[in-house]
Amino acid sequence: MIEIKNITKIYDSQKALDNVSFTVGDGEVVGLLGPNGAGKSTLMKILTCFIPPTEGEASVCGHSIYDNPLEVRRNIGYLPEHNPLYLDMYVREFLRFVAGVHELKGVNDRVEDVIARVGLTPESNKKIGQLSKGYRQRVGLAQALIHDPKVLILDEPTTGLDPNQLEEIRTVIREAGKNKVVLLSTHIMQEVEAMCTRAIIINHGKIVSDDAMSNITSQQLTEKFHKVTL
Repeated sequence: MIEIKNITKIYDSQKALDNVSFTVGDGEVVGLLGPNGAGKSTLMKILTCFIPPTEGEASVCGHSIYDNPLEVRRNIGYLPEHNPLYLDMYVREFLRFVAGVHELKGVNDRVEDVIARVGLTPESNKKIGQLSKGYRQRVGLAQALIHDPKVLILDEPTTGLDPNQLEEIRTVIREAGKNKVVLLSTHIMQEVEAMCTRAIIINHGKIVSDDAMSNITSQQLTEKFHKVTL
């Protein structure tokens, strides 16, 4: 579970997040929807212990971001917006390195499994620097999944993917959401409609809407999103 209570983040005089609170439970795929600069990435960086909040509390799987940041990180698979990769490493070499960081057993089997899951097999013998942007994004998703985390936090996970790749990655994320907590950010409504069980709209650092997808129509979601972006 992800639990966020009254999180505020202030940069100098700018309030990036303003008293944000919500929880995400097992089996939920939650889309954090909002325009660029709404505060989505800031919230994800706080949850993954990259930056501290100015005020408020958050926990992941019962572990506080203040008291036990290492356990928070162990339970999270994180794909940041700007996917950091070692471009001179081969795909398998990089994923084995990540598996080693997580002290996994059966590394080779785990690497092959995650390569197949994210559709990297055709490009898996190349250096990461030789890959297209879409395949680099798949490598980032693979490293987020390799240790089988309980929580996935994905910041703009479909960036750079062509239409065929989009559907494949959406399927991977939907499947992951059956037994994990998934929080993903996007500014594209169709992404939320295609992958998520719940949509949270954030604008100027505040939550302006929080609904299960089963409770709202595509048109209602569109109207809510357009209202905050006008």
